Amino acid sequence: MTDLRTRPAPVRPAPRPAPSLSPSQRLLGRDWRLAAMFVGPTLVLVAGLILFPIVDSVVTSTTERHGAETVFVGLDNYTALVGDTLFHKGVLNSFVFTAYAEIFKVTLGLIAALMLHHMRRGRAIVAGVILLPWVVPTVVTAFTWRSLFDPIFGSVNTLLTDSGIGPALATIGLVDRWPAEWLSDPALAMPSVILVNVWKGIPFFTVTFLAGLKAIDSHLYEAAMVDGASPWQRFLHITLPGLRHVMIVTVLLSSIWTFNNFDLIWLMTQGGPGDATAPYVMVAYSKAIQQLQLGAGAAVTLVMLPIIAVLVVILVRMMRRNDLPGASDLGRRRLSPGQRRALPWVIVVLSALVLVWASPHIVWKAALVLAVFVVLAAAVGRLVSVLAARGNRLAARVVGGTSSGIALVGLLGFVLAPLYWMTVTAFKSDDQIVARTDDLWPTPWTTEQFTNLFTGRAFGTWYLNTILVSVASTVIALICAALAGYALARLRFRGSESFTVTILLTYVMPGALLFIPLYQMMSGIGLNDSLWSLVLAYPTFTLPFATWLLVGYFKSIPADLEEAALVDGCTRFGAFLRIVLPLAKPGLLAVALFTLTNAWNEFLFAFVFITKDDYKTLPVGMQSMIFGDVVPQGQLAAASLLISIPVVTMYAFGQRFLTEGLTAGAVKG
Repeated sequence: MTDLRTRPAPVRPAPRPAPSLSPSQRLLGRDWRLAAMFVGPTLVLVAGLILFPIVDSVVTSTTERHGAETVFVGLDNYTALVGDTLFHKGVLNSFVFTAYAEIFKVTLGLIAALMLHHMRRGRAIVAGVILLPWVVPTVVTAFTWRSLFDPIFGSVNTLLTDSGIGPALATIGLVDRWPAEWLSDPALAMPSVILVNVWKGIPFFTVTFLAGLKAIDSHLYEAAMVDGASPWQRFLHITLPGLRHVMIVTVLLSSIWTFNNFDLIWLMTQGGPGDATAPYVMVAYSKAIQQLQLGAGAAVTLVMLPIIAVLVVILVRMMRRNDLPGASDLGRRRLSPGQRRALPWVIVVLSALVLVWASPHIVWKAALVLAVFVVLAAAVGRLVSVLAARGNRLAARVVGGTSSGIALVGLLGFVLAPLYWMTVTAFKSDDQIVARTDDLWPTPWTTEQFTNLFTGRAFGTWYLNTILVSVASTVIALICAALAGYALARLRFRGSESFTVTILLTYVMPGALLFIPLYQMMSGIGLNDSLWSLVLAYPTFTLPFATWLLVGYFKSIPADLEEAALVDGCTRFGAFLRIVLPLAKPGLLAVALFTLTNAWNEFLFAFVFITKDDYKTLPVGMQSMIFGDVVPQGQLAAASLLISIPVVTMYAFGQRFLTEGLTAGAVKG
């Protein structure tokens, strides 16, 4: 018998050597060839429609048009802005518009999110209703509120007069006189458009804050309650710190959008009365498109680029913080605890001082209105805390529930009233609208406005154009984003990290920087007054978002499923088609829904590129229905209803996929 101790050890088979990498693979990454195929279409579109136009805009800003010739003028367009009072006013208007809008959206959005978070029943239904202002197209928002503010045909003055609120507003000085001329009074025009922007922006803040509240560990609240912390203390020391990251990202993203807003202000006031509401984007549009001085217009947008760039860089760092190990502590390491506590107050004080200087006629009115909301919320919270501390929990629940119910009814009334006005106006006759009889109810109901809308107008053509452009741009964005998103999430190649950051940068880059060079580009290749110009331009704002969202969603799909398919002989592209895409259906549907609605609602590019009736989309076509002071209230309401129904329907049926797709994308992206 052989001694086991002297028996030679069994020889193990040598492990299979890993496939050797070629020199190009070692230099460019293992999957660089496949990545080039996947990323190529998106890279071409991003470079050709975003990066190159921005560089071209820099070149254009150094030129000036003299008759039929364009000559180089160096920095003359920039130095001319130093003494340009219209530009100064535009920048000031953009800052005032953004600052007040963000303050109210944060405050009201947080209050709404807290109410929804504590609701036990009906939360999904109420959240869906609150989402409506964000869903409906901007052109619908603008024309509906413009109709409500109309001093002759609108109902705002009538309702406020009948309730006694209007004269009271005049008594305390919130309005100079009553009845108020909301959009034609220089002192009221800016607060009015701010109010409309707040109405449209509250849903975005509410939804994001609500998601942030759900992510806060409930055990923190339970431990605080055991320690005797009051509701106010729990809000101050748990809720606000837990929402800090979400609040910063949301405010930065919304600030970039609001600062570069064009369509809402143009559709409501066209920058008037005078230049009371004209933002800097409108100044650039006036110089470049109306005066045909592309260099001067490009200079206006590029002068503002540093401000936008600072916001974009901070936003990108915040949005990518979760992807970098230890990055969440970078800010903490650089600032001492005292500096971290003082920084928010320093920002608040500086912003308040700037607002006092920039808009002394608005600041005290805004502070008064804001104080009413904050004081009421704090008073209710304090009363509930006192009752609970005294052991009267039933009374505390009754007071808290009643107050929340009243606030919720007020919020829903604020959200739904304009939409109700739009709907009933669409079914009124012209005689009833002019006679101002039964403002809040059609007598009788009639389809006269819908019949007039399709008689003698190109409304049907506008509708078809909008469908064609929206579907075409959505298909392009969806295909390119799916390929690029998968490559960035799965494939290994040099430059993937930089390209991901570039995608995010282009996602938050405002269209205000692109409409002048894109207009120049479309004119150069003969695509102005063509639907192809919109099909090519719309991926500038749909493709980056779609790619960013799908990168996060593809990362949430287990890689083991693809590896199993590869072991079974499937190619990488085959695994992408047969395994990944079916599993990514919620993310793909969320992307399709967002890109389709964004293309459906887009105004600036369509307004600049298209002048012929036969090629207009619905937002631009509806704007052209107004001739001077002649505003067809009934037909605009009917058109608003028809343009809103498809979008609201898509969101209603796609809400589940939208939530799942955005959640997965947000967690990983």
